[in-house]
Amino acid sequence: MRETVRRHLGKVMAGVGLATAGTAMMAAVTLPGTAGADDGGGGGGGGGAGGRQAAWQSGQGADPVPPGVVEPAPAEGEKGTGRDPLTGDEIRRVDRIARTGQLLTAGENVAGDRGPQRLGVDLAEPHADEVDDPSPPRRADVTFYDYRSDSLVTRTVDLEAGTVERTVVSHGVQPPLSRAENAEAAELLIADPLGAGLRADYKDATGRELTTADQLLLNGAVYRAVPGGQPAALGACGEHRCVRLFPKVRNGPWIDARWLVVDLSARKVARLDRH
Repeated sequence: MRETVRRHLGKVMAGVGLATAGTAMMAAVTLPGTAGADDGGGGGGGGGAGGRQAAWQSGQGADPVPPGVVEPAPAEGEKGTGRDPLTGDEIRRVDRIARTGQLLTAGENVAGDRGPQRLGVDLAEPHADEVDDPSPPRRADVTFYDYRSDSLVTRTVDLEAGTVERTVVSHGVQPPLSRAENAEAAELLIADPLGAGLRADYKDATGRELTTADQLLLNGAVYRAVPGGQPAALGACGEHRCVRLFPKVRNGPWIDARWLVVDLSARKVARLDRH
């Protein structure tokens, strides 16, 4: 195996994952009517399997225990009730309702397409006067990031009425990144001249060219600017949506890219100073 000697972004983190060995435990189950069926010296008498079998057949013994039946899980219903988690159908319906009006036409997602970037859908908390209600109205909070206005948009949807109950728009609020945002940040980094080290480290680790984010496992953290703590190109991070990536070669090592920040709002990459 070729030993990698170059480290272009600092180091390819010694890809020493902790291998967790899972041990499957087999439980031996004795089915009714089979225990001792093949015993050659079981002796006579009603206590043996043969005696029990004869008793069952003659109607003198207790009925054998029927074999267990595993019932399939019930299909997810179209609607949940009370504080049940949102069903897949509800999530899709909530998303459609929340995107109505100007939010859909004026917003922009992380890739620059029409409509804001959805970050999450959660069951909304009941109102104060509904806390003791065993079946409070079902509402959902849908959060979006609008890259056109750099704003976090939270819409509360009333599932029963099928309407948007409330809209809150915030600036400078940066919730955790979605999978789509991490992937877009990786695509920008791979295509940027500052991504040369990432591409070279990937090739060192795999022998292949890095051309797409799909070749990596990605984690990312929101980056916020600190006065005097970064180059001017990253000074808007916090108002802009910025990310530091922690890429990992699939089935391989981590690659140290922490000195690079992707400004998703400006679609630019910058390097942090190393102190």
